[in-house]
Parts: sequence; C-alpha cells; structure tokens
Amino acid sequence: MHFLPEDIDEYIVAHSQKEPENLYRLNRETNQKILQPRMLSGHYQGRVLSLLSKMKNPESILEIGTYTGYSAICLAEGLQANGILHTIDVNEELYDFQKKHFDKSEYASQIKQYLGDATEIIPQIDTKFDLVFIDADKPNYPKYFELIIDMMNSGGIILSDNVLWSGKIVEKIKKDDESTQALLKYNKMLAEDERVETVILPIRDGLTLTRVK
Repeated sequence: MHFLPEDIDEYIVAHSQKEPENLYRLNRETNQKILQPRMLSGHYQGRVLSLLSKMKNPESILEIGTYTGYSAICLAEGLQANGILHTIDVNEELYDFQKKHFDKSEYASQIKQYLGDATEIIPQIDTKFDLVFIDADKPNYPKYFELIIDMMNSGGIILSDNVLWSGKIVEKIKKDDESTQALLKYNKMLAEDERVETVILPIRDGLTLTRVK
C-alpha cells in the first residue's frame, strides 16, 4: 500500500538512487516466476535498506524473512569486508532461487542462508548483531523482538517491515485477524520499551527504525 499520492511516490522514486542492475534482474524474475511478488522490498525500499546499512556499516546482520533475497543483497551492500549476513526463511521452495542470486552477487561469501523456523534458528546463532531486519510472519514479530533484543550490540539497529499493515492498524480489528493484533502489540512494545528508541517511517507499508541503547 502507498500512503502518498501516486505522483508524489513516483517523483520520490525517480529522484532516489537507481536500482542496481543485478537487483533489477532479481526484481524482474521475482515478478515473472514467484507467487506474491508484492512481498519483494523493491527498488525504493531496497535503496533505503542499503543506505541505512551503509550508514551503520555492520559486521553482523540478521534478516528474518528472506523471500527471494532482494533485501538481503541490499543490506549486504553495507557490510564490513569481513562481515556476515545471516538470513532465515521457512520456504524451502525459494532456497535455490535465493542462492542463485546470492551467488551472482559480490556478497556470495558473506551471506549465510538458513532454512526453517526462525524462532528455533535464532538462538543457535552464536553472535551479536549490529543490524536486524524483520520481515517475516507478522504474528511472531513480538517473539522475534524478545529473541533478538539481548543479541544486539549497543547502538544496534532493528528494522521492522509492514508495521502499518495497509492501514489496518487504525481500523476496526476483526477477531480472527491475528496479524493486525500482533502488529499492534509489537508497535506498542517498541514504543514503550526503554531499552530502545523507535520511530515509524511511512515508507511503503511502514518501516520501523529502532536503535538499541
């Protein structure tokens, strides 16, 4: 969902950094071959992720929700020379698609793929993170936060996608709408947790920028 008028949105994209060729190809192939291509971060949000990662220059990144690998490559652009990006996804059908594009990128040796339940995999990763991107199943957002908060380095950044959920967070909630309920809980958690500083950015479907104190 776009919260800005279409012409303003188009102007913003046109006057932001261009999409790199390798990511253009990944974007195109996702739209041609993969179900629900709207789940892709895409050109503009991808450049936001890339720039934030470059500003942080992390040694260690965790991505929860790989999808086709677009956002992982964007985030990897900011890695230190010896840095590692750990990316987790539950969909085994996308694993080879992700790997193909990772291998084509210059960050192939720095991206480590995991297949399975992120709530089980995260505790097994023995490292502290400088940057985390959460973009997976919404009902588990609160749990992901509790899992990673003590694995963050001081000053670390947590990015959370889809936190405005097509505007559903300000509409009447259906009793069976587990995702919206979880996002309301998550947004409240971040706003009130004294261990972090948080702002919500109205980028695409909502992107939360959280700094760990």
